[in-house]
Amino acid sequence: MIKFGTGGWRAVIGDEFTKENIQILSRAICDKMREEKVEKEGIVLGYDRRFLSKEAMQWAAQVFAAEGIKASLINKSAPTPLVMFYVMKHEYHYGMMITASHNPAIYNGIKVFTFGGRDADEVQTADIERYINEVTDIPVDEMNYAEGIEKGLIEEIYPLNEYLDSIIDTVDMNQIKKRGLRIALDPMYGVSETSLKTILMTARCEVETIHERHDTLFGGKLPAPTAQTLRALQNYVIDRRCNLGLATDGDADRIGVIDDKGNFLHPNDILVLLYYYLVKYKGWRGPAVRNICTTHLLDRVAESFGEQCYEVPVGFKHISAKMFEADAIIGGESSGGMAVRGHIKGKDGIYASALLVEMIAVTGMKLSEIMETIRREFGGMALEERDYRFSPRKKEAIQKQLLVDKELPQIPYEVEKVSYLDGLKIYLTDGGWISVRFSGTEPLLRIFCEMKEKEDAAAFSKVFEEYLGL
Repeated sequence: MIKFGTGGWRAVIGDEFTKENIQILSRAICDKMREEKVEKEGIVLGYDRRFLSKEAMQWAAQVFAAEGIKASLINKSAPTPLVMFYVMKHEYHYGMMITASHNPAIYNGIKVFTFGGRDADEVQTADIERYINEVTDIPVDEMNYAEGIEKGLIEEIYPLNEYLDSIIDTVDMNQIKKRGLRIALDPMYGVSETSLKTILMTARCEVETIHERHDTLFGGKLPAPTAQTLRALQNYVIDRRCNLGLATDGDADRIGVIDDKGNFLHPNDILVLLYYYLVKYKGWRGPAVRNICTTHLLDRVAESFGEQCYEVPVGFKHISAKMFEADAIIGGESSGGMAVRGHIKGKDGIYASALLVEMIAVTGMKLSEIMETIRREFGGMALEERDYRFSPRKKEAIQKQLLVDKELPQIPYEVEKVSYLDGLKIYLTDGGWISVRFSGTEPLLRIFCEMKEKEDAAAFSKVFEEYLGL
């Protein structure tokens, strides 16, 4: 019942996300740590603001304690990047974060991190699933939480300052201080408010926040920073004449941005903006990495600087692995996750937000002006994104049709190549492309299409929609 997707294990609360399954997974990691002889160093755990997140972290800790493995628990709801940072800095071999990231409120889940603070890759998660299948003594042993504290097998910590200082030390705070910026924040009822306000107010920004209270239903919306969910932030930026609006998803590893004119900037734009800034203004050298559903405009920008842009499957573990291999400056995905060289080995919406504020301060330009400069120099691309729900029978039929039999509709454009690296992706000779794949975190079929014109992207998506009977 416990299967890892592209972003860890996620399941509906009360269905598969249960105390029993959480503790089975924890016991499996205990067994894996013991076999790898790293159990003596312990494990660090964190949690976000979702329903049952704190309880789930404690249930997991009780299993580690029963197995004699010390569990260091971050004792306040925290951003996922903080857990990754702590695993990296203190050289743990394993860490766990209780979160379902941007999924609907009925979900919760667990992300597992490995040495260096990296997302567990397919080899690691397959290994964890093997250990899960070998857990037969159910319910698994657990130690009383208070007893675990008393015996020193459960420790409560709050290392937020270490994480924030690591960001403050790398961002040009002096330049930001000179600008007197007004920033609007939307943590989307999640865990980023304290971190972002601390960083920005240290840089003498005027900070105003919406949706900061604890709400396990996320205001009735997805805790994902999209054009649909950030309309309140758009209005706030315009009404309050803010220089910038920043949003993060539920566990703060993804970012959403509203520019000075109140326009929603797609994560593709943010990724291009940051790479452009880091190379052109900060003088960094190196390639970029993106997944198959992310803009090819990044390729153009990289090429203009004599660099390469690498394409990998969906799942941030692929991005972080390729960044390490190629010593890339930045890696990102069209859903708002991005990582920057020299920080943690995974996505961090808080660090990305700080860099965007630095960019405005250093360039002396408004965000809309920088984006317009890039579009004039490199051209523009329009992205169409569509999600479809399906029955198990329909999923099986689509998989057979597209990925087994490799049948395709009549393509009304000149095709350069077809790839099955992750689902289906068709590359067109004019630079456009379309991707059709099943989500690794939700029961959805996703179509992404990028063309020069929005109408063409919509029309090409419609071809597959009709062909697959969606």
